[in-house]
Amino acid sequence: MLALRRASLRLRSQGFNVGASRASCVKLMPTASVEDEAGIYDSHQITHSRFLSVSTFYGTGHASLKFSVSRRELSSQADASSTKEDDDLEDGLSELDTLGNNDENGTDLSDDDGDGEKPHGELELSDAEIDSTEKILRVRKIQSELFKEIVDAPGLSVHSALDKWAKQGKELSRQEISLALLNLRRRKMYARALQLLQWLESNKKLEFIEKDHAARLDLIAKLRGLANAERYIESVPESFRGELLYRTLLANCASQNSLKKTEEIFNKMKDLDLPVTAFACNQLLLIYKRVDKKKIADVLLLMEKENVKPTPFTYSILIDAKGQSNDIAGMEQVVETMKADGIEPDLSTQASLAKHYTSSGFKEKAEAILKEIEGENLKVNRRACPTLLRLYANLGKADEVERIWKVCESKPHIEECLAAIEAWGKLKKIEEAEAVFEMMLKKWKLNSKNYSILLKVYANHKMLAKGKDLIKRMADSGCKIGPFTWDSLVKLYVQAGEVEKADSILQKAIQQNLMKPMFTTYMAIMEQYAKRGDIHNSEKIFQRMREAGYVSRISPFQVLIQAYINAKLPAYGIRERMKADNLFPNKTLANQLVLVDAFRKNAVSDLLD
Repeated sequence: MLALRRASLRLRSQGFNVGASRASCVKLMPTASVEDEAGIYDSHQITHSRFLSVSTFYGTGHASLKFSVSRRELSSQADASSTKEDDDLEDGLSELDTLGNNDENGTDLSDDDGDGEKPHGELELSDAEIDSTEKILRVRKIQSELFKEIVDAPGLSVHSALDKWAKQGKELSRQEISLALLNLRRRKMYARALQLLQWLESNKKLEFIEKDHAARLDLIAKLRGLANAERYIESVPESFRGELLYRTLLANCASQNSLKKTEEIFNKMKDLDLPVTAFACNQLLLIYKRVDKKKIADVLLLMEKENVKPTPFTYSILIDAKGQSNDIAGMEQVVETMKADGIEPDLSTQASLAKHYTSSGFKEKAEAILKEIEGENLKVNRRACPTLLRLYANLGKADEVERIWKVCESKPHIEECLAAIEAWGKLKKIEEAEAVFEMMLKKWKLNSKNYSILLKVYANHKMLAKGKDLIKRMADSGCKIGPFTWDSLVKLYVQAGEVEKADSILQKAIQQNLMKPMFTTYMAIMEQYAKRGDIHNSEKIFQRMREAGYVSRISPFQVLIQAYINAKLPAYGIRERMKADNLFPNKTLANQLVLVDAFRKNAVSDLLD
């Protein structure tokens, strides 16, 4: 753990600022540590206060380190800002030690399994809470009769379908229920999953245990917000209000980027004497990665003090953080520490390494990682093909993309096809991307998310006519259209220079559906208005983002201030607005504020006017 913390505390100049105050996490005795540009050399005389108490946290400035957390995807960066890549992931990668795909469409009542946000890391129970039967079901991806009955039920009439099921005397075992819930969650049918749990409890068809309450809490947080989730906890019998329930709420707070609430729930867990786990610490790392990376070192310090061992995910986050800050030497040091701890990088961590080597210009090192990923026999190691296709495209290696694709082409999996479309698109080989798509159409009934991959290729290359034709084909095929497609469609028009049309399309989509657009969709429009110096429309999109729940982020403020700079007008009250969101300017934003302040009027300018 000490090696990990030292690896993370290097290079203050790269944004991992270790100076400042550490009181938000720990109280240091006057001689507790020696700090300089290289970091903290020793920290023996440390006494812990209540970790991250809100009053101490806001009263002491900033703390130190930074890196982030998720089983499947992770991202991080220097300073307290979000990179564009971070924002593409927006709603967070809640690492609840297991599952697959959190989405931000909490208000989606249409149960559209054909579309939705690009998956990230979904919140569910840890492997420790999943019995062996459920684990088998996860692997085999089995569907259940109960699931089909629920899906076939129109609209919000799930309860009626379940009443019918019970009258017919059909099975309602815990295994059948778990399988139905698992399939509903996989398709992000959260509203129906919640209705199932509500019906089970109200009809006393299932004796609820802590993990059932945690599952219901998670769905409430996704669909109805954190406040309602907190209120639900109060209704849960006290004997079931344990670590699992609170960590579920904690992960939702982090995934929804609520800094204050994440800290509050973490502190409450401490007050309740719930164990300090790697999972809980990872949620703090996740939120700090997004809104205040300087505090990540404090989390590591707490983990060291509480003897909480870093997980593979923890190492992966630090690797990604170092890569994002272009600290390749630091990234490699973390890998060495990880291996010394007996943990070998998995496929996603290897992919992260290759990505950062590529972006930092270390192409030979990136290719070496890709060879490791490929192994000796790619036909046996087919699971690596989608990753290899995308990463070789990042390197501009069309010949390698073609070689990998030939391994898949005769009997492709759908994920390989989608990766190939992305790869060919990145390499500007539109015809090859279209050929793969047409092959998919002949083999499978595609959903709108599949169409959106090619639509994004057209958007990136400003091929508006082709994009429109593809959207017509989507409609003709009966595809449901949701936030993921809106994102591609908006960007298609934005790239073509038709930002007003993109804005209009998004507003119509919001009015016609009960789904929330992706963060990146709003940002694509707002950035174009800002480039024009269109303050009115930039403020309009900024406000719509807030109404949609996208708050406590640096990047929208950066774009908004840029609108004022381009319009050569002062942004009065902007600092107060940021402070209200508990945000503090990073280096980039501080420079923007200096520029926009230059437009403030003073007594002399008033006379001259």
